[in-house]
Amino acid sequence: MELTELEKIRFDKIAAMRANGLEPFPTRTEVNQSIAEAIASFEKAETEGKTSVTGVILGGRLRASRIMGKLAFAHIEDRSGRIQLFFRINELGEAALAQFKDYFDLGDYIQASGDVVRTRTGEISLQVLEFKMLAKAITPLPAAKDELVDGVLVRHATLADPETRFRQRYADLAVNEEVRKVFRTRAGIVKAIRKFFDAHDFIEVETPILQPIYGGAAAKPFVTHHNQLKQDLFLRISFELYLKRLTVGGLDRVYEIGRDFRNEGVSYKHNPEFTQLEFYWAYADYLQVMELTEQFVAHVCDQVLGTRKVTYDGNEINFNPPWNRVDLRQGLIDACGIDINQYPTAEALAEIMQQKGMKFKPGEARGKLIDFLLGEYLEPTFIQPTFLYDYPRDISPLAKNRPGDPATVERFEGFVGGMELCNAFTELNDPLEQEARFLEMGREYKAEDEERHPMDEDYLRAMSYGMPPQGGFGMGIDRLCMLLTDRRTIREVLLFPHLRERDDD
Repeated sequence: MELTELEKIRFDKIAAMRANGLEPFPTRTEVNQSIAEAIASFEKAETEGKTSVTGVILGGRLRASRIMGKLAFAHIEDRSGRIQLFFRINELGEAALAQFKDYFDLGDYIQASGDVVRTRTGEISLQVLEFKMLAKAITPLPAAKDELVDGVLVRHATLADPETRFRQRYADLAVNEEVRKVFRTRAGIVKAIRKFFDAHDFIEVETPILQPIYGGAAAKPFVTHHNQLKQDLFLRISFELYLKRLTVGGLDRVYEIGRDFRNEGVSYKHNPEFTQLEFYWAYADYLQVMELTEQFVAHVCDQVLGTRKVTYDGNEINFNPPWNRVDLRQGLIDACGIDINQYPTAEALAEIMQQKGMKFKPGEARGKLIDFLLGEYLEPTFIQPTFLYDYPRDISPLAKNRPGDPATVERFEGFVGGMELCNAFTELNDPLEQEARFLEMGREYKAEDEERHPMDEDYLRAMSYGMPPQGGFGMGIDRLCMLLTDRRTIREVLLFPHLRERDDD
């Protein structure tokens, strides 16, 4: 790689260290505790009347350093926190102190051993007796910049450019504590979800990522090919059809947390690969799934944040049950003045939409027109947690009809912060009706439409063995993380979001 002037200086330091018998990338470390553990141990010792804790070996990234003649001070950081190191020529000797001055730069990983004490200024510190390089950083980390504006000191964030942050997430994490906090919170969210479903007698399973037939959602798949089998395969767009096969086999409560892949547009709430939670619950319906959704989201808030009230995009959102409930048909009547039941064909619905001056793609199926109305007139208004329920059958091929209403299915979507968070059904378990739905979708939608669900003969075969009545649910974990960390784009909660290629990549 081509080196900058600063990188050349650091590269030369690596050569100088090795020439003097010092390894800048040693194979072993002797670190015996974290910084937080060392500080806690010292604070406990202080309560017992002791003034130091000996035999402490710490490792971390060098964050600050200053040389003061026969003294040197530094701060290092690990996963648990920061601590000051201080070096004195009396304990280390002139040669060792010179090594620190000559070879160590900000961003390097250092191991330091010695005694934890409290300095005269009251700061808990490690008085260093020995130290060594653990990893030499060739490229300097981005540094915060201070600027005096009208007599006021303004600190500009380290690595603030979003494009650079997402492309170099490693550097972003290294210099931005707030970013590290987001991903710790994300890990806590996933852990809390697992804890909730395990406690409710669900079992976690894994289903295929490579599938011979894709299904379970309205999305275009990524296609790949297995060379030995000479078979085209799809990266899954949903777990649904495989999870429901398991309920046929007697696994009455199943859930999966994993990656889905959809070959669709990128936006502030879409990424081609994303993390999904799905669960299927035998002998339950969509009303019970609503209640369970309220419970598990509240549980996650309690476990991870300690509160059910969060701020997202400037709005205070309250996740206390119950969530608001809005009938889809009535919601559209109130929002845009269109009663979809009065327009049973795509042509009739398109005509009234044109009369109202709405701009939409002509020639679309009725289901896509309804989805357009929902996205334009309802979704952005649902800031507080809201269930929008009872959907047209046109856009819900896997959901069961409402009794006595063949045009409407028992489906809900949950919305928070003006975006969709989750989707759930009372699942269709009649194999004959399911086959008819697949055929109907094939007739009504164009070949390129995402809603055109492929026929899955094996899934129908599984249903024919008898599928228990059940409620099913899917939620984008990334969007939940956005809401609970107040991040306005999905890229902020993905460690490595998908980005366009750059000329210099």
